Amino acid sequence: MQSWLRNHLFRRSEERKERKERERAFLENGSMLLEKLIVSCNAKPIPIRTFSAQELQQASDKYTDYQFLYKGSLGGRMVFVKRFFDSVFRVDLINDLVISAQMSGHSNVLKPIGCCLETPTPILVYEFAANGMLADRVYVSRVTERKHQPMAWGSRLKIARQIAHVISYLHTAFSRPVIHMFINTESILLDEYDVPKLTHFFFSVSIPEGETDVEAHENLRNWFFSTPEFKASGKVTEKNDVYNFGQLLLELLTGEDSLHITRLIIENNSSLVAYMHNSAQGRSINEIVDPAILTEEGGVSLDQQLQAVLELGLTCTEEDPHRRPTMVDVTKELRRIERFVP
Repeated sequence: MQSWLRNHLFRRSEERKERKERERAFLENGSMLLEKLIVSCNAKPIPIRTFSAQELQQASDKYTDYQFLYKGSLGGRMVFVKRFFDSVFRVDLINDLVISAQMSGHSNVLKPIGCCLETPTPILVYEFAANGMLADRVYVSRVTERKHQPMAWGSRLKIARQIAHVISYLHTAFSRPVIHMFINTESILLDEYDVPKLTHFFFSVSIPEGETDVEAHENLRNWFFSTPEFKASGKVTEKNDVYNFGQLLLELLTGEDSLHITRLIIENNSSLVAYMHNSAQGRSINEIVDPAILTEEGGVSLDQQLQAVLELGLTCTEEDPHRRPTMVDVTKELRRIERFVP
């Protein structure tokens, strides 16, 4: 009897501790979220639900794999659940939620559904994108490994134009331009119709009114995709996104992953961008593009599109940021290139 009583009291004590921890986390995370909303959204209400930790744990099969983006099911609806296990990312997740909410009216942004604030690191819930990451549909190595059909050139070009438009929106639709900072093929998800959805606003920053640049997340300074000027100064402008978008264009064109280049020979080059600037201009377009694209019919019109996208990608990744176009101009150019319909 005494043993049962001791165990019962111990469990009650542990339950009280857990409840207090959930309450403390909820207050801290909620306060941080409200502060971010006041700064970024003028405290506008955002249409998201709050979930319990238990609900999301069950929805995501108890987070059986150590990753940060999980497939889940809530009330019969498929969703994506974002979770980091390290509390150091708490501010970044709040940032992701707030900016996603700001952008939720745009058809090419992954829409937030809700969040759980009662865990040390918030857990976020987003709409589901059935066709997964763009990376898995474009990179030659991943397409082969996962036995996907290579994405057609027309689809790649349309996705590029739609993503260019949403980045332009980030830069121009608010009084404080938002720099995404993390544009790549893993930050773009595809729905069941291959409509692209930009996500991962973890490290996004707003340029203060009256300023032309802003300090960005220090952890990104030595990131592989960092621009030359960010590595040098720690500050970014809208041209940072232009550079990253240019790299995305080169990846869509070649089917190569900038981090794991497999097909192109990159002697004395440290990246796909370096290779394209140093070597690609002396090669024919057929030596550069993804071989899957070359099997498509299109003739002269297709060649014109490929060459024009190559030139745009090279311009966007110029070392001097002043020589890069704005994202508004990039969007216009991609619309023009699409008119050369193969």
